[in-house]
Amino acid sequence: MIMLQNLFRPRPRERLGEPLYELAVRQAREPAFYTTLGVADRIDARFELYTLHVLLLVMRLRDEGERGAEAAQALFDAYVSALDHALRELGVGDISVGKKMRKLGEALYGRMTTYEPTLRDGDAAALAAGLARNVFESDDPAAGEVLAAYALASRARLA
Repeated sequence: MIMLQNLFRPRPRERLGEPLYELAVRQAREPAFYTTLGVADRIDARFELYTLHVLLLVMRLRDEGERGAEAAQALFDAYVSALDHALRELGVGDISVGKKMRKLGEALYGRMTTYEPTLRDGDAAALAAGLARNVFESDDPAAGEVLAAYALASRARLA
């Protein structure tokens, strides 16, 4: 009986990731991104903003050493779990979820590995180019300049 209780007991790490993820999502849903900056209110653009905000928190948490790295991993795990849940809510069947999650995981990893160095280095031009391409679907880096400035300012505030 005790084994079953342990199986269904929430784990502290999981509890930590959920509220952090909710904070990132709340910030990414700020209307100004869509009304002022012109981010399209589409699922792919929302994915981009969620990823950016999760990355900003992950980077900040990693800066805190081992405990921060654990919290960052919990946040990342909560995000991946939310992506899986969203796919299922959109009606993606069990057979296709794995394939779609693999594609989303590759996109998520690609964004994070592209944005993290530019955020760490404060490289506004490179960050703007990546955000223009991924968020605004534009080859013009100027399209991502305001969002890049916001991301760099957010990184500084989180520090």
